[in-house]
Amino acid sequence: MRTETKPSPRERLLEAAATLTYRDGVGIGVDALCKAAGVSKRSMYQLFDTKGELLAASLEERASAFVATLLPTADDNRSPRERILHVFEQLASQTEEPDFQGCRYLAVQIELKDQNHPASRVAHQVKENLTTFFRAEAEQGGASDPDLLARQLILVFDGASARAGIKADTSTGLIAPTVAVLLDAADMH
Repeated sequence: MRTETKPSPRERLLEAAATLTYRDGVGIGVDALCKAAGVSKRSMYQLFDTKGELLAASLEERASAFVATLLPTADDNRSPRERILHVFEQLASQTEEPDFQGCRYLAVQIELKDQNHPASRVAHQVKENLTTFFRAEAEQGGASDPDLLARQLILVFDGASARAGIKADTSTGLIAPTVAVLLDAADMH
């Protein structure tokens, strides 16, 4: 008989931070985080110097899963255009989830406003990495201005996830055609 190992206080704090900040925003209090994790404030501060460091660690821990759900694998044989469209297909699929509240990395940057906050720096890097992916694919696909196209694509990504997150619009049939127009205008193949 195998026994399940109980998550460590650190793991419980990271999970609570991810869940509560996504649902309620980064303003969630330390008391609420500790209560949800079943960890004392003293223990939290032994593990993380500040709430900001806890938030940053929580975002960082989820970054690889975020990327894995969005980006195609490096060895798939699709064209750069199809690889970019794949990201937006994944986003469209996520926006249809009932608990989708937008891109957590964009939300953190908007809520914190302080670009030097540890969580904001993590969020910025994750978004920059996505922009870098778009730029690299645009270059591979022969886009007329890969940098501009990458910036346009991240704008559509952030806008689509924000609007879907606040339930202002449904993304069904909207995201892929918008991206296709940008790809066509940039001569992407």
